Amino acid sequence: MEIKNGSILCLSTAPDREAERLLRGLQSESREGRREALRHLLLLAPDLTFAREVISRDGLQRLGTIIEDGDDLGEVLALALRAFLELMEHGVVSWETLSIPFVRKVVCYVNMNLMDASVQPLALGLLENVTLSSPTLGQLVKSEVPLDRLLVHLQVMNQQLQTKAMALLTALLQGATPAERKHMLDYLWQRNLRQFIYKNIIHSAAPLGDEMAHHLYVLQALMLGLLEPRMRTPLDPYSQEQREQLQALRQAAFEPEGESVGAGLSADRRRSLCAREFRKLGFSNSNPAQDLERVPPGLLALDNMLYFSRQAPSAYSRFVLENSSREDKHECPFARSSIQLTVLLCDLLHVGEPCSETAQDFSPMFFGQDQSFHELFCVSIQLLNKTWKEMRATQEDFDKVMQVVREQLARTLALKPSSLELFRTKVNALTYGEVLRLRQTERLHQEGTLAPPILELREKLKPELMGLIRQQRLLRLCEGTLFHKISSRRRQDKLWFCCLSPKHKVLQYGDVEEGVGPPTPESLPEQLPVADIRALLTGKDCPHVREKGSGKQNKDVCELAFSVSYDHGEEEAYLNFIAPSKREFHLWTDGLSALLGNPMGSEQTRLDLEQLLTMETKLRLLELENVPIPEQPPPVPPPPTNFNFCYDCSIAEP
Repeated sequence: MEIKNGSILCLSTAPDREAERLLRGLQSESREGRREALRHLLLLAPDLTFAREVISRDGLQRLGTIIEDGDDLGEVLALALRAFLELMEHGVVSWETLSIPFVRKVVCYVNMNLMDASVQPLALGLLENVTLSSPTLGQLVKSEVPLDRLLVHLQVMNQQLQTKAMALLTALLQGATPAERKHMLDYLWQRNLRQFIYKNIIHSAAPLGDEMAHHLYVLQALMLGLLEPRMRTPLDPYSQEQREQLQALRQAAFEPEGESVGAGLSADRRRSLCAREFRKLGFSNSNPAQDLERVPPGLLALDNMLYFSRQAPSAYSRFVLENSSREDKHECPFARSSIQLTVLLCDLLHVGEPCSETAQDFSPMFFGQDQSFHELFCVSIQLLNKTWKEMRATQEDFDKVMQVVREQLARTLALKPSSLELFRTKVNALTYGEVLRLRQTERLHQEGTLAPPILELREKLKPELMGLIRQQRLLRLCEGTLFHKISSRRRQDKLWFCCLSPKHKVLQYGDVEEGVGPPTPESLPEQLPVADIRALLTGKDCPHVREKGSGKQNKDVCELAFSVSYDHGEEEAYLNFIAPSKREFHLWTDGLSALLGNPMGSEQTRLDLEQLLTMETKLRLLELENVPIPEQPPPVPPPPTNFNFCYDCSIAEP
């Protein structure tokens, strides 16, 4: 009775029998027999029920034997590795259970020079999973796979091999201690990895894949993460080295090379002179150590100021002397600005924050420049001085200036300039006047008139426009979307497609191969009748989010997760989604809510409704351009003194 009339059923061998048959095939004497068994096993491995049957019959151990023996280093080994990865992906067996000899054998395949091109990406992917899931085995991989070997793989013009090598590299870096990570990155930079990434990966002719973009984001986050210890460490007033650094900062601004202004003065007089010069330098206290006790930015602010004074001495002297000699209360305090700017840059670049599991938001200029953070500071501090002058700011306007500078930096970073010079050009073109113009434009887009007649008109227009939005959402569901499958350990590049039938009766879905366009609805194997859907769940209420836990790194996945619960016999089942973007999340949750007869309450609906209301209101009021709209309706005029007028309705209008 549960089988719908007209459904096409595909009869196949029971999973237990098929698993038994294929595992016998793996023990075949002939290579062709083993190859065919592996091919068929690989086709069925994504099915969880079949995977459980294979695993319960020691299928992983048999695949492991094929991989460890390595009798055939070509297609058979590649098929075995791929099948092993597919079965492990279900999470039935932990990666921590793998044996050390097995991992060592996979490491051998990575380290071999003459190896089949299809084997090494799979071996690298397996080691990445091992490194992320097991600290013990991760240490083994780290000790057995030299960084030089990964550099060799990265330099091969094979995009899949490059991506998997970068994935293992970022996994090893994530599993290392801060000291080990710094040592590893220093070594990689000495071997010109940064330059290679910038020239041959970011600017290669082939488009950058999503997975590589994610790993470059992780690498950038780990690079910037090296700054965190300095950012979290306050200045130690008893440290001789740090006191000397502060004195070097003062001397670079006020004492020309080879001269000492305080020579021949008493100790008290010299101390008083130094305190005054530190004040001129822009410190809030005569003892600068008190300004740098704040964390963040701690010692990182001192590092930035020293770098600027040494790498751009003329710009540094000009900044300090120009502002310290002003007497019109418009001086820009260098030290205070530098401290606050360092905090701002750490916030914009998420220094010290954990890596996201899915983000791809890396900035190419960080791979095009050594000491990129300090160089960015040098550009930003000069921008701050320029903006300060444009605003004719005083000390009381300090916070306002920082808000404008934050906006200038954030808008320019969002453009992802490919080099520091391009960043400098774009951010300097974004003057204070241009920021005000952009703000005004955005405000005009957001604001609408608040006159009662307009509010009444907007209320009358809302139902019609909500119907239009509902229609658009359902059309978007009919077009369908490619969704990523994400395991509990890391992001995956496996895809599946889901769409709504043209008559809005069923959801159709199924797996698709990477690089293949969206399938036609008729080719999708699975269907879910809309009538069987019970409810729509989002965020932490979704079962696949609850299984992943509540770690900080799962926050972005949680924000994109939604599920539909539906009747499956007498039980409740779930169809789980991870939207590719926030916009897709809003479109799908709105569309599903509309199908279920619930209100569409997403932020995207609010924005779309506001945009349509503003546009429709302006169209309705087009002939009232530049005419003031009264708060109250005008009074009704008195009737005319006579009604001696008529209209001949028989005369047709032209």
